Amino acid sequence: MQTLFNQIDALKLYGLRHALQTQIDQPNHYQDLSFTERLAHLMQSEQQDRDHRKQQRLIKQAKFKLLATAQGIDYQHPRGLQASVMRDLLQGEWIKRHQNVLLTGPCGSGKTYLACALGHHACLQGHAVQYFRISRLLLELTQAKADGTYQTALKRLAKLPLLILDDWGLEPLKASQRNDLMEIMDDRHGSSSTILISQLPTEEWYQAIGDNTLADAILDRLMHNAHRIKLKGESMRKTQSEIDVT
Repeated sequence: MQTLFNQIDALKLYGLRHALQTQIDQPNHYQDLSFTERLAHLMQSEQQDRDHRKQQRLIKQAKFKLLATAQGIDYQHPRGLQASVMRDLLQGEWIKRHQNVLLTGPCGSGKTYLACALGHHACLQGHAVQYFRISRLLLELTQAKADGTYQTALKRLAKLPLLILDDWGLEPLKASQRNDLMEIMDDRHGSSSTILISQLPTEEWYQAIGDNTLADAILDRLMHNAHRIKLKGESMRKTQSEIDVT
């Protein structure tokens, strides 16, 4: 038996090993099962373990700003968030169809939490996700130009099934940064999904980009197939602070 376990460990069949140990420790629970049924149970356990480890790896690699989950979304706060819209998005079909999500609303309305919750759920569904603040992503791309890895960085971003970009329009863009965003959106258009988070309403995004020609090209790729969630109301952080004080 130890030789068998050593072989299982060498093959990294961790889920199967745990399930086999359970069958050994609790023989009465499995004695009525056929060999095929017991083998199927072992294989199912291995698949579940691999799926779980993949999900945890994807969540770690995504570098979410917040530890947000679908179960933690607040639908009670009066901010214009429709539960039916979120339920549809959590199904994940929009990612398979390479559509986008535009999240707008005032500071503290929970935009980042919703985006991270959608991203976390996408990881559970097996999609690779990456979260960035726009300013940090553009800084990384500037550094990539300097060290010769710019094209590699663009290819990596293009391959991501879901890219989350936060603080859109918060800072004025330089000409080179506008070009970087154009490269990103053009590479991802029709082949992957993007969540964009902004305090600015979408009608102010053209001005925020700062170049009409590039703004048309960038926003056309973002908006034509996008789901829009426009939040409103008082800051959730302020409300929670008042509750805590009370």
